[in-house]
Amino acid sequence: MADPLAAAWGQPVPVENRAGADGVIGTEVVARAAPDGHVLGLVSVGHPVNAAYYKLPYDTMRDFSFVTQTTSTPLVLCAAKNFAANTPAELVAHAKKNPGVTFAGTGGVVRLAPVLFGQQTGTELTYVPYRGSTQAHPDLMAGRVDIMFDTVPAALVHIQSGALKALATTGAKRAPQLPEVPTIGEAFLPGFEAATWGMVIGPAGIPAGLLAKLNADCVAALRRPEVVDRHTVLGAEVVTSSPEEMRRLCLAEMEKWGDAARKAGIVPQ
Repeated sequence: MADPLAAAWGQPVPVENRAGADGVIGTEVVARAAPDGHVLGLVSVGHPVNAAYYKLPYDTMRDFSFVTQTTSTPLVLCAAKNFAANTPAELVAHAKKNPGVTFAGTGGVVRLAPVLFGQQTGTELTYVPYRGSTQAHPDLMAGRVDIMFDTVPAALVHIQSGALKALATTGAKRAPQLPEVPTIGEAFLPGFEAATWGMVIGPAGIPAGLLAKLNADCVAALRRPEVVDRHTVLGAEVVTSSPEEMRRLCLAEMEKWGDAARKAGIVPQ
């Protein structure tokens, strides 16, 4: 988004990566910035999910202005090619007959999606932590861990090679990269959705007129063909919203995943 925004605003738009603590470090920078539109943050669904894991140095909702959603990317429920189940229904039946089915999780929604799936199906699934997909995939392909709800872009190459099989995806509609794979909602569990997404935020208190301009300019940048194409290559769908729509989505996701975490006994640290 940086280049079209720089052209629209007539000034450089530098991108500064502030990694660490699942995005908390960079997000705190945004929370503490002046509400003049000069400091914005590009964050993920981790923003509302982090409240379930961490005692945060900011309030997830109160300390931010919400500009627009940027993307949406579904997860894919995948397993080794020789795993006993080929569908979500078969997975549930297998897990109920064979307690101890394990799932690889890397934090955020990738960890909580199988937790929510287990809660909604009455299935016991055991969490095996990994630092990232790259570390989890060898164990998944070898069958040392049974399943994973991973992002489609991360798992796609292994699905296409046949090393992993896709049981279902988790979006409201089928993933364009895996058009033959049904969603969990259509195949087995109506209403089940889990996705990673991005959004632009700013510090709380950005004036309404400036927030409206930031929204319009960010949406225009996101809808440029080259930006849409770049996101498609990365496996993400461009999705934009109004500031109020983004706020509602963030609050809904915070409540949804926070409830799943509490029921699983996850306590913010």
